[in-house]
Amino acid sequence: MTCHMPTFKLVLSDPVSGKAMQFEIKDPLAQRFVGLRIGDEIDGVILKDFISLPKGAKIKITGGSGIEGAPMVPGVPGPVKRYILAEGPPGYRPEKRGMRKKKLVRGDTISDSIVQINAVIVYPKDYSGPPAIPIGAKELEKLTKKEEAAAQ
Repeated sequence: MTCHMPTFKLVLSDPVSGKAMQFEIKDPLAQRFVGLRIGDEIDGVILKDFISLPKGAKIKITGGSGIEGAPMVPGVPGPVKRYILAEGPPGYRPEKRGMRKKKLVRGDTISDSIVQINAVIVYPKDYSGPPAIPIGAKELEKLTKKEEAAAQ
């Protein structure tokens, strides 16, 4: 196996604004993500070069996908590729209820053969400030229209 520097696309979602941003993460920062599992939380300070997160915010790994496009599945331990009999997402959306299909999935551990990491910002409990990923002008317009409609 060749030893190469991992590079990840980190898709970071903001539950406050409902928006997501994508970052390209290279070594040595990418090395911090290797070995983490779905559900693990990492300190938000490590992304200070990309985005300003509020003090005490964490980043929670929610999933990802490998080089071949196979999704990371929480129930499969380790940095492995495996075929599972899938009943639903991630990786498979059945056409009819009860349908199952053999699908290639990745384990729940980040390795250097993962290309995309999905994560969500976990705000501190008492946080009430603005979202880390701001809402765009279009979305703000929609929100104000909704509020106006609700007020009438």
